[in-house]
Amino acid sequence: MSLRRIRLLIWKEFLQLSRDRMILPILIIMPLLQLVLFGYVVGADIKDLRLAVLDRDGTTVSRSVTEAFTAAEYFKLTVRAHNDADVQRALDGNRASVAIEIPKGFADQVERGESAQLQLIVDGSDGRVSQMAGAYAAGIVNRLNTELYPRQAALAKGNVGIDARTRVLFNPAVRAINTMVPGLLAFILLISTSAIMSQAVVKERERGTLEQLFVTPVGRTEYLTGKLVPYALVSVVQASVVFTVGTLWFKVPFRGSGFVLALGLALFLFTSLGMGLLISLVSRTRQQAQQMIIFLQMPQMILSGFMFPLEVLPKWLYAVTFVVPLRYILVVVRSVFLKGSGLAELWPQFAALTVFAVGIFALGLSRFHKQLSD
Repeated sequence: MSLRRIRLLIWKEFLQLSRDRMILPILIIMPLLQLVLFGYVVGADIKDLRLAVLDRDGTTVSRSVTEAFTAAEYFKLTVRAHNDADVQRALDGNRASVAIEIPKGFADQVERGESAQLQLIVDGSDGRVSQMAGAYAAGIVNRLNTELYPRQAALAKGNVGIDARTRVLFNPAVRAINTMVPGLLAFILLISTSAIMSQAVVKERERGTLEQLFVTPVGRTEYLTGKLVPYALVSVVQASVVFTVGTLWFKVPFRGSGFVLALGLALFLFTSLGMGLLISLVSRTRQQAQQMIIFLQMPQMILSGFMFPLEVLPKWLYAVTFVVPLRYILVVVRSVFLKGSGLAELWPQFAALTVFAVGIFALGLSRFHKQLSD
């Protein structure tokens, strides 16, 4: 074994790495990006949970309850409901993840020193959010008891005070698998489709067969269709398997429309195919394509709500999530599975998915035709 030859080989590898203008920046940026993203989300408190309030009492005391919840950084008032239907629509349409119902006569019970009921309704389609919302609400209610029942608190009469009763909708048992399986349905589609598609064109270019192929009667549109269709069909099979195993084996409820779910997944499939095609076209080697896929998929896991609730993110990072396609399909699949939501409730997500599907796929097609024309 020659140390001199080993040093030369090491030097050669560093030279090759330094000449790769795509992989080298990714290797430097990726650990920094991971540090920043995980640093903000791991162990962070959930903040600005969307709150709906149905105040049937309309008194100063009942308003103080609303103010106590909104004064905390954990809740943000988004809906003032006038009846039960408003509350249900807010939860179905993802405009609220928590709702408070203050009954008529609440202030009278407090003034008489009697126990006063408070209804807390939580969207259970995200188990982590529902559990934390209940814990935050319990802390706020304890503070309210000290303020509204000072005499009873001083005498340590724990049986008197606000009786906050929590009702979890859509996932009463708060089963984590009910949230995870719909999320995996979308995430597996992203991973498999974009990863496989990213190798499609660059593999032909590495082998030198791409230019030779167009000498034959095969046209560009025919070539691209032949590349896309197999991966699309494989993705359909994968989605069907995940759906079947999730509903039959893991007993995840499916309360919505198969058409709405299929439409959302189809739009996301086009987005993933377009993303993979674009990466395949801008990469010179399969190694570059693989690194770019990893570089793009990791932020999507964190900034979509798949691994961590979006509410843990700081505001500047939360704004970035609006350009993450996985965020929108996760809302669609979880809402269709657990809430039975339809197009009427999910039209904002479908509009965003349509923009991503058309935009990214069109960009991939444009790059494909431009590259072959050069």
